[in-house]
Amino acid sequence: MSRYTGPRLKVMRALGCELPGLSRKPLGERDYPPGQHGSRARRKSDYGVKLMEKQKLRMNYGLTESQIQRLFREAKRAKAPTGAKLLELLERRLDNVVFRAGFAPTAVAARQLVRHKHVLLNGQAVNIPSIRVRPGDAIALVDKARKIPMVRECVEQPALSRPEWLSCDEKAFSARVTRLPEAGEVPFPVEVQHVVEYYAVRL
Repeated sequence: MSRYTGPRLKVMRALGCELPGLSRKPLGERDYPPGQHGSRARRKSDYGVKLMEKQKLRMNYGLTESQIQRLFREAKRAKAPTGAKLLELLERRLDNVVFRAGFAPTAVAARQLVRHKHVLLNGQAVNIPSIRVRPGDAIALVDKARKIPMVRECVEQPALSRPEWLSCDEKAFSARVTRLPEAGEVPFPVEVQHVVEYYAVRL
């Protein structure tokens, strides 16, 4: 399954929550699924509930189905609880770190910055959004990127409050990873145990 490129607000309405990595637009009053009968309350099946929680992760972090499956398998092999480890691995993606540091309005935009080599990781230009950061890693923007109006606006008014596991220097357009992110620091509501249960019978 390829990466989603369709209407973002429509996805958030279908999933019933705002996903900061996908779009800055608020749901507003239309916080129900799209469509003619979207405003009618419908009871979801157990499978439907689990699928929605999985889709929240996939859409917020902009992953293909195969990518999130690989991360789940890795999380499952870890000593830590599978759900918590999965969220940690997702938060540590370079494109997400660029977004959480306040250098881009969404994870989608952050991915483009990385792809175009606007991001330095420990002083080296990189173009792989899925690179996993570690404590002590330094992230910075190249001089060209610092002049992009979107970037300057985001640094002044970030979409989210910056997480405690990042130490940011707004004037230098840089950030440093101080520790590993924790499950409770994910910036949107998600029942990760449902995701674990969803994949437990499929992988």
